[in-house]
Amino acid sequence: MWVMLTDFVDLMQQSKRVLAFTGAGISTESGIPDFRSPGGIWSQSQPVYYDQFLRSQAARNEYWRQKSVAHRDFAAAQPNPGHRVLAQWEAQGRLIGVITQNIDGLHQLAGSRRVLEVHGTAREVACVGCRRRWPAEVGLAWYAELKQAPDCPDCGRPLKHATISFGQALDPEVLEQASEWAARCDLILALGSSLVVQPAAGIPVLAQNFGARLVIINRDPTPLDHQADLVRRTPLGETLEAAAQALLERCA
Repeated sequence: MWVMLTDFVDLMQQSKRVLAFTGAGISTESGIPDFRSPGGIWSQSQPVYYDQFLRSQAARNEYWRQKSVAHRDFAAAQPNPGHRVLAQWEAQGRLIGVITQNIDGLHQLAGSRRVLEVHGTAREVACVGCRRRWPAEVGLAWYAELKQAPDCPDCGRPLKHATISFGQALDPEVLEQASEWAARCDLILALGSSLVVQPAAGIPVLAQNFGARLVIINRDPTPLDHQADLVRRTPLGETLEAAAQALLERCA
């Protein structure tokens, strides 16, 4: 149901174990386009599926071309007020952690320590064979030098960003940890997520099944709006900042 800010603040104040679940909408205010939006990556290029990446040098070259373009947005982006408020709430003991669908690393840059990246991170590259990792800048430098997709210098298998590609399975250990957090929380905040990309989008439902209340703050309607306790369609950064200020005033 649509609510006033005070209703959200009331729920935050009543809750002891708050969990944040974030999607692309929290990072658009940092200048990172939503992959599925009209200005997003997939409106300009077709994604390279994981099986294509593994079997085709041409597909790997296209993958790295796309990543080299996208890296400019990631490298320039800085945390916005939404990221910073979540980091503050964690430091204050209000938030047990952040489960994010994003790959930009902005939660960590804002100071969040307990972050689960269910779709991986664009700030590192990883070998698909031996799993060794390097900073993304290292992989991109190799790509620029070779003019083609780089291979692992240790085992010779392909390198890709440490993100989950289309058709690639999510890390079961990360999913297990996310499920444990969802089972422990008493309030889950779904922030800037369309709540349609599975299996990650099932995490808020899992939390509800264990008794947590659900708040959704998103620009557009989501499939879970009808079962949420509170719904707001207001800008994330200013909404979280206002809620944080209201909580401070109540505790003063």
